[in-house]
Amino acid sequence: MNWNTDGGKAIRVASAGHVVFAVTMICLGILGLIKGRFTPTWTGVPKNLPAREALVYLCAVISLLCGIGLLWRRTAAVAARALLLYFLVWLLLFRLSHIFFAPTTTDTWWGCGDTAVMTAAAWVLFVWFAGDSDRRRLGFATGGTGLRIASVFYGVALIPFGISHFTYLKETVALVPGWLPWHLVWACFTGIAFIVAGVAVLVGVCARLAATLSALELGLFTVLVWIPIVLAGSSAFQWSEFVDSWALTAGAWVVADSYRGMPWLAVGKPRIPRRQNQA
Repeated sequence: MNWNTDGGKAIRVASAGHVVFAVTMICLGILGLIKGRFTPTWTGVPKNLPAREALVYLCAVISLLCGIGLLWRRTAAVAARALLLYFLVWLLLFRLSHIFFAPTTTDTWWGCGDTAVMTAAAWVLFVWFAGDSDRRRLGFATGGTGLRIASVFYGVALIPFGISHFTYLKETVALVPGWLPWHLVWACFTGIAFIVAGVAVLVGVCARLAATLSALELGLFTVLVWIPIVLAGSSAFQWSEFVDSWALTAGAWVVADSYRGMPWLAVGKPRIPRRQNQA
């Protein structure tokens, strides 16, 4: 874990994924404030919920402030803790609750997986930045145990991503770039890849490889599928899917970084990176 300084203020950089995730949260916050509506990361809220509009701006402000806080030494631990708590509450109130009303709907499980990826990323950052007081009071959520919990969230999230490729097979095939051959094969292959990666992360077999390749897969979806669509003139739905894919890529990147130092084909758990050059 390295410390860089700028203008006398310490900037905490744990990994490339950490920086991308922090910047992503900042952008989501700015986007939410400008648009005045929930960004894809913060969806699932009933339309008749009291003070719904206020919640829109609360989500935007939390995204913005936590994203900025993740980049600064003195605030990184607080920002990671706050973001983790907020994602956990969101997962419970506005994601998992939907399962009781539509347990067999793919969209319900996709929504849970979406928030679970972001929760996993926030948990990894919380473990990385946890101070002595956090480790004393919240020992169950820090250290190797905390990283293992984060990996479970991530592994479980990947499985509905893969299943959705088959429940929405026609739509998935249509998204495969035209210059690629065998559209049906690619749609099925990427779906299977998500499921296999999720299982591998959960059981801890080749977990680093699985986490890295799944993050790469999400990134390729963003670059090869959604960016060309957005540049060609997208609908509100397609723009939302692009933002969601971008955020998921950032979250997956953080989780993949938590396996640094492990052999690619190893059997085991993610590790806490060694802290270097701390002041």
